[in-house]
Amino acid sequence: MARVSQAHLDARRRQILDAAALCFARNGFHATSMQDVLKEADLSAGAVYRYFSGKDELIAAIVSEVLGGVRAAFEEAARQSPPPPLDLLVASVLGRTLAARESLIVDGVPAFPRLVVQAWSEIPRNAELAAVLREGYDSVRAAWGLIVEGYQQAGRMRTDIAPDHVARTMIAAVTGFIAQQALFGPAPVDVLRDGLRALMSVPAEQPRPTGSPLG
Repeated sequence: MARVSQAHLDARRRQILDAAALCFARNGFHATSMQDVLKEADLSAGAVYRYFSGKDELIAAIVSEVLGGVRAAFEEAARQSPPPPLDLLVASVLGRTLAARESLIVDGVPAFPRLVVQAWSEIPRNAELAAVLREGYDSVRAAWGLIVEGYQQAGRMRTDIAPDHVARTMIAAVTGFIAQQALFGPAPVDVLRDGLRALMSVPAEQPRPTGSPLG
């Protein structure tokens, strides 16, 4: 029997993951059965179960793949000295993440934002997925911390703010933008880029005294 090439195995795994992503985005995690995934992938049960034991493993694999790509992109940026401008960096990474999955369309809209929101909702009931998301969040947060340190060392960002505070804020901005797309429809990444650029142009103010209306 001819040996199956690694390229063939990778392509089959990709086929299964994309089929599962479409099913999950269309009907949600709970309403999707493995039979639905088999039908979407046009594969036999044996072909699919060779790669994944069930829905939970499929969900975790999809989430891990996305977070791994995002982490790698930010880690690459952190190695540059100084890192690219913040607005361009965020737009570039998010744009690449969305573009890598632009072929996954459900009801005329991208499936990816829906999948992200569904993954968040699964955290209370799925300990494995919660652990995957936590690990991914921590790794992206650490990468962002390094980027902020690079900005600070280059004199591009004030140094009296903890890098982790900036990291959390940037993650919140990106995830919030994705959530908006899931809830209200697609929007170009340029919107986030321009918004960040405008916020970056606001002059910094000295901290207000404790007890002041905005302090």
